[in-house]
Amino acid sequence: MGKGRLEAFSDGVMAIIITIMVLELKVPHGERLDALTALIPVFFSYVLSFVYVGIYWNNHHHMLHTAQKVTGPILWANLHLLFWLSLFPFATGWMGENHFAAVPSALYGGVLFMATVAYWILQETIVASQGDNSLLRKALGRDWKGKSSPVVYAVAMVTAFWSPSLAQGLYVLLALVWLIPDRRIEKALAGTGSPAS
Repeated sequence: MGKGRLEAFSDGVMAIIITIMVLELKVPHGERLDALTALIPVFFSYVLSFVYVGIYWNNHHHMLHTAQKVTGPILWANLHLLFWLSLFPFATGWMGENHFAAVPSALYGGVLFMATVAYWILQETIVASQGDNSLLRKALGRDWKGKSSPVVYAVAMVTAFWSPSLAQGLYVLLALVWLIPDRRIEKALAGTGSPAS
């Protein structure tokens, strides 16, 4: 199976996830600016989740360019990742509607934790399909961001019960860490003469 169908399906699912999240932004009743005040937590949770979906979409796109073929295990690992990403709208909506309360904030962290684990599983499945000379393995190197992210999400989940605002800060911090462009895969592809498009 070619990568094109997998990429197109994944892109479609991520676009639907963003669409569902934006539909949670309900139009306020009233024409004054103060009518928007109640939407501030919902809007901020949407922005954070939009950034996370964008990060996953960007990294997923680059990672798939290193795969020479798509195997059955890669298809299932990709579906596993999409399952956890598809829970973003629910977790985002619950957290925003409840003004970043402890339990919704912890659940949001749980979804982020499981998404990052699922991404790692997909990454390792692609590496395994490539054998000893895995381009993706070479590109990732020590992968400190990938290895530390689940730990920070787990800490943030527990922290949410004690200080939801600190948990939110950790979620934002990790989003900022991943927003910094990661050129490892592009450099590895450039070294092989493959397009990184």
